[in-house]
Amino acid sequence: MGVPTFVLASASPARKRLLQNAGIEPVVCKSDVDESQVQLSDPVALVETLARHKAQAVAGQFSNALVLGCDSVLSLHGEIHGKPADAEEAIARWQMMRGEVGILYTGHALIDLTQDKTLVRCGITNVYFSDVSDREIAAYVATGEPLNVAGCFALEGRGGFFVEKLEGCHTNVIGLSLPLLRQMLGELGYDVTNFW
Repeated sequence: MGVPTFVLASASPARKRLLQNAGIEPVVCKSDVDESQVQLSDPVALVETLARHKAQAVAGQFSNALVLGCDSVLSLHGEIHGKPADAEEAIARWQMMRGEVGILYTGHALIDLTQDKTLVRCGITNVYFSDVSDREIAAYVATGEPLNVAGCFALEGRGGFFVEKLEGCHTNVIGLSLPLLRQMLGELGYDVTNFW
């Protein structure tokens, strides 16, 4: 079996960088899925559905390819949070998150067009947030970083200063679980090293 083109159905620079740093140079194809059309209260079902929609939205543009779609949300006290709407919401969210434990869910949908197979999985990581001050929250939100990411923080950026520890896969929190992707590739009959 030949090695298909690896397509990332996401405009997320963090996901692209994760793959590149791990030796995979993806073809990036933004999905343009309207996430507001999917309203589900179960975080696993939500991220898996959105990840599948994103992968399906770009799969038709390719023939011999593996298409990966991902979506992440943070759950805190049973409430699901995606990207904050604005700075005010980001500040309020951080005031709620500080000193708490959030659960970060990332859905992964991998479509293998050569075998006509689709795998959908969810990575789950517990995130322990620091008890940050109002001043630190305001300064962080002023950088703009938390406005563009699910959960209102970027672990690989300035947000990393405000996370005490993780339970589970750390790359999952950045938007794509590399160990889970390796397992999914294996289920489809590929070795991750084929894509290096």
